[in-house]
Amino acid sequence: MQVNETLNEGLKRGYAITVTAAELEAKVNEKLAEAQPEVEMKGFRKGKVPMAMLKKQFGPKIMGEAMQESIDGAMQEHFEKSGDRPAMQPDVKMSNEDWKEGDDVEVTMTYEALPEIPEVDLSSITLEKMVVKADDAAVDEALANLAETAQDFKSRKAGVKSKDGDQIVFDFLGKVDGEAFEGGAAEDYPLVLGSNSFIPGFEEQLVGVVADEEKDVTVSFPDDYQAPHLAGKEAVFECKIKEVKKPVAAKIDDELAKKFGAEDLEALKKQIAERLEAEYLGASRAVMKRGLLDALDKLVSFDLPPSLVDAEAGQIAHQLWHEENPDVQGHDHPEIETTDEHKALAERRVRLGLLLAELGQKAEVTVSDAEMTQAIMNQARQYPGQERQFFEFVQQNQQMQQQMRAPLFEDKVVDHVFDQATLNEKEVSKEDLQKAVEALEDEE
Repeated sequence: MQVNETLNEGLKRGYAITVTAAELEAKVNEKLAEAQPEVEMKGFRKGKVPMAMLKKQFGPKIMGEAMQESIDGAMQEHFEKSGDRPAMQPDVKMSNEDWKEGDDVEVTMTYEALPEIPEVDLSSITLEKMVVKADDAAVDEALANLAETAQDFKSRKAGVKSKDGDQIVFDFLGKVDGEAFEGGAAEDYPLVLGSNSFIPGFEEQLVGVVADEEKDVTVSFPDDYQAPHLAGKEAVFECKIKEVKKPVAAKIDDELAKKFGAEDLEALKKQIAERLEAEYLGASRAVMKRGLLDALDKLVSFDLPPSLVDAEAGQIAHQLWHEENPDVQGHDHPEIETTDEHKALAERRVRLGLLLAELGQKAEVTVSDAEMTQAIMNQARQYPGQERQFFEFVQQNQQMQQQMRAPLFEDKVVDHVFDQATLNEKEVSKEDLQKAVEALEDEE
């Protein structure tokens, strides 16, 4: 077997691989000899089929396997000897397409090698860590928001018309073609106007009603309504309004605290303060991570594989196009061209991605099975009622696992770099932290 270099420009590599006919023949004979003891053929006892007949029967198939194994072996040996790591799957082509049995196999292999990553003195990096304390005003604001979500409703004065956001208590009877239908009636039903819990167009017609009023509401069931016999039909609901109630925030006291699982108001305040500071810490980390990436980007410079940059630039352009055209869900759209701006951002992302991967490898950073399981469970919660199916889907999908593992790995590498760098804490207001977070979003 021969491997000869044909291209070495920057990170581009090219090789001509030759597997001789003699090597292939030997490999085919070896594989046939291994299989012979288990082969059964009419007219022969098991394991006694002559080699010539085996070669005639199975030779072409075994030859194909031998070719593939020989080429794969040559590639693996090349990468082990050279130390090259291909940026993407190597392009392998058979150069003598008119090959016939008895000929040597000639193959070309081209790829882009991953670059050598320079050493980085992480201790030379200095970052500012924004620290925000959860003060009484922030806790009180969060308490007020909680009280708003735990709102109650208080009866309006007689004759006062309902508004959007009010709750009405009413009886209703729905009819289609003058006939009542199953599930279309209720008594003393509490409905918050604007909650969109009824058929489209229903709640809007009850804005402006008063207690003791009777009103017919006419709506049409959607064409895709879950009950086929009602889909697309017009219905009239006879409504009798019993009460109109306005929303009022819950009182901030021990009873409110118990609704949210705390022993008393003081315990709830403590929980809120801890939650707020955890949120501030997360936001501060995001700002500090951007500062770290900016610092690393200035510290390192090395050649980048063009294929990785082009792929990343294309992905960036595609994502931005869809953000600007949210109505287009699929890929049925004009070809999206990449710009210099897309390419510059892609170069930064590829450079930092390769650097973080190298730093993580040298620091022996790994993502444990427990961390992966927790990440999958967290994402599964976004699919209520289908958590198990989502979990099983991820477990069986290697690409999905890699997509979820990558950000976990990156965050652990970032934490490793934080440990090596110098962090200067600076106490700031939550408004200052919010401005810093918004600045990050504007830069993306």
